[in-house]
Amino acid sequence: MKNYVNKRVATYFHVNDYNCVRTDLLILAEYFKVTLGQQILDAAVGMHGAGGYRAQCGLVEGTLLFLGLIGAEKAVAEEDIVEACHDFGRAFEAEFSSLQCKTLRPGGFMEDDPPHLCEDLACRSIIFSISFVEKRIQMWREAS
Repeated sequence: MKNYVNKRVATYFHVNDYNCVRTDLLILAEYFKVTLGQQILDAAVGMHGAGGYRAQCGLVEGTLLFLGLIGAEKAVAEEDIVEACHDFGRAFEAEFSSLQCKTLRPGGFMEDDPPHLCEDLACRSIIFSISFVEKRIQMWREAS
């Protein structure tokens, strides 16, 4: 899985020039075989830390969106999807020390930053997200 994620992140970042939210969503959708509508990808265009404002990390935002999508696809109750999002936020913070882009991004944001400075973080985060989503899907199955 690690090689797959690393290659997909590199492609989405360097070939497509996608932000972290789109990259996260697309890789999760590919991995879990979920079709994403263009509106979702369009909506994610400015979500990377609130358009570079350095707010919530786009890698978190992408997975939260995906949990809603896959939960709805599997007919999971909204309150259970909300709980999954809460649990993901807590787990992400425990794993990576923060949910904030300004804390997670190496050196914050500078005018002369190279593009896609968070590539390593994106790879690690997406692997973490895949594992979290796999476990949550299993929990949803067992509960139904």
